[in-house]
Amino acid sequence: MAAHIVVHSLDHARAALAAAASLGVEVTLASAPAAGAYSGAAWFKALTDEAARAVPAARCDRLLDCGTAPGPALAALRLGLKRVRFAGKGEALRRLQSIAAQCGAVVETETAPALDLSGTRQPEARCRAWLKEGTRTPE
Repeated sequence: MAAHIVVHSLDHARAALAAAASLGVEVTLASAPAAGAYSGAAWFKALTDEAARAVPAARCDRLLDCGTAPGPALAALRLGLKRVRFAGKGEALRRLQSIAAQCGAVVETETAPALDLSGTRQPEARCRAWLKEGTRTPE
């Protein structure tokens, strides 16, 4: 599984991808918890698309965390995102999983350990060090 790095801006996403490309590893650009509900799927897709264009050598995946809000998760699937995290339960989860399967996507229910770049002054150096160390525990 690729290392998860939580990005909060285009600069963070570019830094994570540049670090991953320099080390030849794959990375998952992850949103902050519940970011799908307050920033939206379109914002996250645009941010990660732009970062991928800026660092074409990087191998990456992306994961939008939607918290317990099914609407943003559905919007993400409609926009073509292949991974969403949804903390809801019951019928909403089952429906999202069914829709995701039809789109070739997945709905994740667990939170993976990740490096969160919030407040990091030198995000690329921090990402490179973390990826190089192979550390998979949160800060």
